[in-house]
Amino acid sequence: AWKFPGGLSNPGEDIGDTAVREVFEETGIKSEFKSILSIRQQHEHPGAFGKSDMYIICRMEPSSFHISFCQHECLRCEWMDLEELARTENATPITSNVAKLLLFGYREGFDRIDITMREFPAVYTGLFYKLYHRELPESYRNMT
Repeated sequence: AWKFPGGLSNPGEDIGDTAVREVFEETGIKSEFKSILSIRQQHEHPGAFGKSDMYIICRMEPSSFHISFCQHECLRCEWMDLEELARTENATPITSNVAKLLLFGYREGFDRIDITMREFPAVYTGLFYKLYHRELPESYRNMT
C-alpha cells in the first residue's frame, strides 16, 4: 500500500526535524517543515514498544525532487498525483485522508488546516518551548 514517509523521533529531536530527516532518509528528497496537518493516536500499536502511539502528520515543502529511495525501508517510491492518491484502493486509510487534506489546503488555503509552530521562552532561563496551534488572527496575536 502507498504511504507517506515516516518514522520514530530520535531523543530530543523536534517534530519538524524528525519529518525532514525521515523524508530524506527514505526518499533522498530534501524538504522543509511547514506545519502539522493532523495527529493519529493509537493504543496497543504492535510497533510502539508497549506504549500508546502518536503519529504526527506534517506538511513538507520539497527543495529537491530527484528520488533516491532507501531500499531497506521502501519497496517503491514515486511522486504521485494527490487526487489519484486520495482515490486509490492501494493506499492506507491514513494516506488517502491526508491526500484529501492536502487537496483541500491547495484549493481552499492551508491557513484553514495547518497547525503551525511558534517558539516561546520557557519559565526556565535560557530554555524555549514550541507551541503548535492553528494560526490566530493578527488582532488576537497582538493583544496586550
